[in-house]
Amino acid sequence: MFGCEGTRLSRIERDIFRSADPFGFILFKRNCESPDQIRYLIQELRQAAGRDTVSIAIDQEGGRVSRLQPPHWPKYPAARAFGLMYERDADWGVEAIKLYARILSYELVNLGIAINCAPVLDLYNPTGTEAMGDRAFSERPTIVAALARAQAETFLASGILPVIKHLPGHGRLKTDPHHVLPQIDAGLTELETQDFVPFELLKDLPLGMNSHAVFRALDPDKPASLSSLVNNDIIRDIIGFDGVLFSDDICMKALDGKPADIARHALDAGNDIVLHCNGDASEMEAVARVLEPMEDQSWARWQHARAMVAPLNPAYNPGEDAARLDVLLGGLAFDATA
Repeated sequence: MFGCEGTRLSRIERDIFRSADPFGFILFKRNCESPDQIRYLIQELRQAAGRDTVSIAIDQEGGRVSRLQPPHWPKYPAARAFGLMYERDADWGVEAIKLYARILSYELVNLGIAINCAPVLDLYNPTGTEAMGDRAFSERPTIVAALARAQAETFLASGILPVIKHLPGHGRLKTDPHHVLPQIDAGLTELETQDFVPFELLKDLPLGMNSHAVFRALDPDKPASLSSLVNNDIIRDIIGFDGVLFSDDICMKALDGKPADIARHALDAGNDIVLHCNGDASEMEAVARVLEPMEDQSWARWQHARAMVAPLNPAYNPGEDAARLDVLLGGLAFDATA
């Protein structure tokens, strides 16, 4: 799954995507100027890939990780806001996250986006890196699981495939994997009784993304994204997740080496799909040359995932939900139909 450089495809990008036949594409803030521009870009991506069914993804968590920005899209709160609401009143928190997920699904479906890389199932850590921070719902695994379940199931019922992340749980990060390889020192018992729990409770969901962090108790030599031990023994066996497994972005500086080599290692380690996100044409061309067609088991997982999502009700109007969510959020105003 590739990113692209800007708001329109270059000739070089079209040529690369035409020959690479990628699984899909992921959009970032640099690709998103306006609704009509995004729709046109997605049309270009589909034409370049040679099929209308190519998958389009985005990271639209809310808060800091929002690729769709004002003035064309509302500014949504981060996951932590919903966690705090839940801690005060569980019903209130669940209702709010469902409203948010339904409104967001409406926006994404109407752009032609089918996959949202959310919800985050990592545990909130007030002393951890700012790269996580308020992206996490709560310190308590059961609260994370309850809110993530409500959000993910609403996505599925509204035309969007959710991606749970970051397996097997990297809320303990002290450093940002965009810049350096993090090390997590927690023991296996601590991880099993805390960090793994939300993922175990949501292991039936169809798509997941792993982490560029070294878990010393699991595999001290490799980050989870490149570790067959973590992907197979921990994520697949202990946690029990059997959905489509995405690597996190292999362009992050946490990973050393050439992107083509990293991509090959990621697939060998048990990932179904590799994310290459920076839009660098020479890197994408090199990555495309070393990758082989999706394996049958990975394709079967993808077919199972597609069967889990229901189309958005064409009569859905987000206005009433937006008004109710505004009340629940205590007057945080936004226009869901912008």
